[in-house]
Parts: sequence; C-alpha cells; structure tokens
Amino acid sequence: MAESEIPWSSSLDLVRWIGWAQRKAGEDWIRERELSHEQAFVLGYLAQNPGSIQRDIAALTRTSAASVSSLVQGLERRGLVERRTENGDERRKRVYATSVGAELIAGFDTAMAAVNETILAPLDQAERDSLQALLSKITAVLPQPTR
Repeated sequence: MAESEIPWSSSLDLVRWIGWAQRKAGEDWIRERELSHEQAFVLGYLAQNPGSIQRDIAALTRTSAASVSSLVQGLERRGLVERRTENGDERRKRVYATSVGAELIAGFDTAMAAVNETILAPLDQAERDSLQALLSKITAVLPQPTR
C-alpha cells in the first residue's frame, strides 16, 4: 500500500492527522532554534508580556516554581531572557525577553500561518468556508479548552 493510501477510519482521524502536521511543523521550527517546546512557549509569552513574574509563568504553564526557575535560568544563560529586581527587592524579580530572545521567537506566528495555508491550499474559498462552518458547529458543543 502506498503512503498516500493510508487507511483512515474516520473524519476525526483525519482531523488528528491535520493537527499532527501543524504540531510537527511548529516543533520543527522550534527545534531549528535549539529550543524546547517549553522554552519557546515561555520566551514567546515573555516577548508579549514583558516583566512577568515567575509565579505567573508557573501558573500559566501549570508547572512548579522550581521548574520555571530552572527553565528561566537556561534561557538566561543563553542570553535570551534577563531577570531584574523590582525596587531593589531581591525576592521579587521580573523576567524579560532580551532583544536576542524576542528576535529568535519572532517569526513563530508567521511560520504557523504559512503552515496553515499550506494545509488548506487544496481547498478553494467556498470549501474553506464550509470546513470552518462544520468545525465550528462541532466545537460549539464541546467543553472549552483551558490554558
């Protein structure tokens, strides 16, 4: 059986395949920059939310403060983020993406938009509109994802 003849048993298998293609492209983009998924997420968050505190990052990523501290230290060693004390209080540091870090992560949204366009390329606008309507109808009754 040729690779293009992979038998998929349901529409949802096909949706998972599309999700896999998106995820793989994102992971490849991140890996090319020698970042882990977690590092890329935190770096992107800091580029958009400068001066965040590590406790907020831990809550957002649903990880421990110690894990975030370790992750931030690794990014700091690479010169991608910096921690600054707030009003001289060493216990309260804010984290900022450096210009190098912000530049490293800057193209992710554009890269993912290009991936999405590649995935949808076989469809004309009417088909894209139909797909959007059908997926919106399905997801309208599903629980909302939490971040």
